[in-house]
Amino acid sequence: MKYVLMFVETEQFATDLAAMDEPERERAYGRVQQWFAEHHDKITHHTHLLPVDTATTVRLDSGGPLVSDGPFVEGKEVVSGYAEIDVADLDEALRIAKSWPACPIVEIRPIAA
Repeated sequence: MKYVLMFVETEQFATDLAAMDEPERERAYGRVQQWFAEHHDKITHHTHLLPVDTATTVRLDSGGPLVSDGPFVEGKEVVSGYAEIDVADLDEALRIAKSWPACPIVEIRPIAA
């Protein structure tokens, strides 16, 4: 079964990451690289998204398409990246998501067949 793990940053996480010195930040990124290496046999695709201020939103619910700069929601949490995984079931997806070493929130969604 295929799932997408969406990695969600909070304002506090972004603040903490920005406050790290370079060696500490490199260790944090190293933990992420290690996580990807440990799960490489299950990950079919992954990427890191550009910052939320690069987003463009198209709203289709207000009488006609409305295009605006910025994220699709007003909030303090943003999806910063994702990984597509191919695993046996939700339990395995949960085990992988629970080991994620970075952003404090991981949303798991099945991919439609």
